Amino acid sequence: MSAMDNLTLHKVRKDYGKVRAVEGVDLTFNHGELTALLGPSGCGKTTLLRLIAGLEDPTAGKIMLGPRDLTRQAAHQRKFGMVFQNFALFPHLNVRENVCYALTIAGVPKAQAHDTAARLLDLVQLTPFADRAIGALSGGQRQRVAIARALAQEPEVFLLDEPMSALDANLREAMQVELRMLQQRLGITTVVVTHDQREAMTMADNIVVMSDGRVEQTGAPQDIYHKPGNPFVANFIGRANFFEGVMRGGRITAGSLSLEAGPQKYLDGSPVTVVIRPEKACLDEVMPESNRVPAEVTFVRDVGPTRDIHLETPLGPMVVEYAIGEGARTFTRGQKTEVHLPAGGLYIYPSDKARAVA
Repeated sequence: MSAMDNLTLHKVRKDYGKVRAVEGVDLTFNHGELTALLGPSGCGKTTLLRLIAGLEDPTAGKIMLGPRDLTRQAAHQRKFGMVFQNFALFPHLNVRENVCYALTIAGVPKAQAHDTAARLLDLVQLTPFADRAIGALSGGQRQRVAIARALAQEPEVFLLDEPMSALDANLREAMQVELRMLQQRLGITTVVVTHDQREAMTMADNIVVMSDGRVEQTGAPQDIYHKPGNPFVANFIGRANFFEGVMRGGRITAGSLSLEAGPQKYLDGSPVTVVIRPEKACLDEVMPESNRVPAEVTFVRDVGPTRDIHLETPLGPMVVEYAIGEGARTFTRGQKTEVHLPAGGLYIYPSDKARAVA
């Protein structure tokens, strides 16, 4: 295999009877990069990972690693490392024996297997725990054993299915950074399944957002966050406020309001869904004359360096992320105010009604 081979999926589909779990997916996983498959439960991301691993056969399509066709190749022939959600460690073996297991059953001499295990346990910072029973480890330590065991076979591709879901919040964040740094050092093509957008943003070179078995959008984390391709992606990656309107003369008409929309290509009369992120909306005392919307404060949530100001507006409920600093305004429930929706912060999409007609 060439050291620079990409993993590619060509129109990969998976049906279970009449249920379509994965719908004609075309994807390229670049060599040496970490890609996150992100989406809600039941969106097809784990099925897609199992297809890549060889644990499921596709109904249609091809799975290639460089010029090699893996589509019908058995899982054990693919030389892919995989870490499952429950880690699947052997409780009757200690840490070192768990890491050595796949090597010894493959006929690797015991001394060589132990040398490999020692190197990998040092890599995942578990050398002092080599003789410890699996049951005596924390969740984060077990995860690192599972990673070391998967790496022992020098996999061409590394696959992880919700690897952080069993960990508590603080440990999960620490392990995201640790796993990402390890992946960058090793340079292994890695695919991680997660439903946690923060995890995907932290770890991934590229994110694949999935819904109902389809790929909604692919791209770098910041591109997907700042340029969401549709309302689903805008809502799933980060937080978002939504309202409906109609394009009139290059502006958005919503009820009695007429808002500047910035450059856009919609015809007059087009119904649109408009999205704005909480940090893009503005509650400063001095604000431009355009795109001001009357509002009433319904709730204030203090989250440390910022406050979430919940508002009721003619456009519907909104949340504004307001930075706390010198000269910051105070907001109280029932207070009347205005919120500025800058044209540059508005994402405009065809409404559900327009998409249904199309």
